[in-house]
Amino acid sequence: MKRSKKTALALVAGALALPAAAYAAISEVGDAGGDVAPACPGSPCRAIPRTTGFQVKVGDARAVDEVKQDGRIVAWTLTLGKPGPKQTAFFNENLGGESQAQLTVLRPGNKLYFRVIAQGEPVKLQPYFGQKVQIPLEKSIPVKKGYVIAITVPTWAPALALNQPGTTSWRASRGKGKCDDFNGQSAQTQTNNVVRFYCLYRTARLAYSATVVSDPIPTKSSR
Repeated sequence: MKRSKKTALALVAGALALPAAAYAAISEVGDAGGDVAPACPGSPCRAIPRTTGFQVKVGDARAVDEVKQDGRIVAWTLTLGKPGPKQTAFFNENLGGESQAQLTVLRPGNKLYFRVIAQGEPVKLQPYFGQKVQIPLEKSIPVKKGYVIAITVPTWAPALALNQPGTTSWRASRGKGKCDDFNGQSAQTQTNNVVRFYCLYRTARLAYSATVVSDPIPTKSSR
């Protein structure tokens, strides 16, 4: 009997010594709520042209594209307008080819400089025009708290919502004096590049977000 009692006590003590359980949180970085309606089709139809950009504010929400916890990006979501055949042909001819985009991860520095840390695979967008589509990554991307999730558009993407409040704004990887140069190429397609996101555009919103699964978060053990 004494032996059994000691064994039982040892089992209980062992259970209390087990590591605390852990869980992962799932968040949608860049989803600041509200309806996002890309300005296409429309007259005129607008698109994101030849740049890398990220959202700075949506109404009162700041740093909406900033990662809040260390983790991994597993997918990203785009809300796309549906340009007509003539509009699509115009953009293809004037902005370097068919619509495409890729997810980009930035590490912020000083004075609006950012380093390109990682990128997802380029995706051709025309098959998804007029849809809200979630795109899984072939390989998840590790991110750290404070990194910024951006979208890179080497050609054009109908994922730009206009007529937003004056407190809504986004930044692009264009330099000083080039904020109105929409035909010039400023898309960041190489990792480790350092670029200044000088240009700020108000009353507009980039219609994308990224799904981040946090690193395991330990829970307190109960006694």
